[in-house]
Amino acid sequence: QVQLVESGGALVQPGGSLRLSCVASGSIFSIYYMGWYRQAPGKQRDLVPMITNSGNTNYADSVKSRFTISRDNAKNTMYLLMNSLKPEDTAVYYCNAQSVTRVQVYWGQGTQVTVSS
Repeated sequence: QVQLVESGGALVQPGGSLRLSCVASGSIFSIYYMGWYRQAPGKQRDLVPMITNSGNTNYADSVKSRFTISRDNAKNTMYLLMNSLKPEDTAVYYCNAQSVTRVQVYWGQGTQVTVSS
């Protein structure tokens, strides 16, 4: 089992920045993919960016050039730096971890990001 704990969600003004963190514990050797998903009220949960063990990344078009995902394997921590935030970025952001086969899938409890003036 893998436990994921997110932090860093907050209320921020449009154009502002925020950094989310996700700390993994437990059977972390099984993790290959780590990523951030977000879910706004009444909408489905969507992938934002994902990063592999080797550092390969994949971003949703809506956040390219604004968000940066990174991973510190020594600290078992993943980060999401969000710049130029927009009201449409408002959502609960979930940390996600998956095995290389994507059979094992783990979720954090979520952290709220609200972009509003």
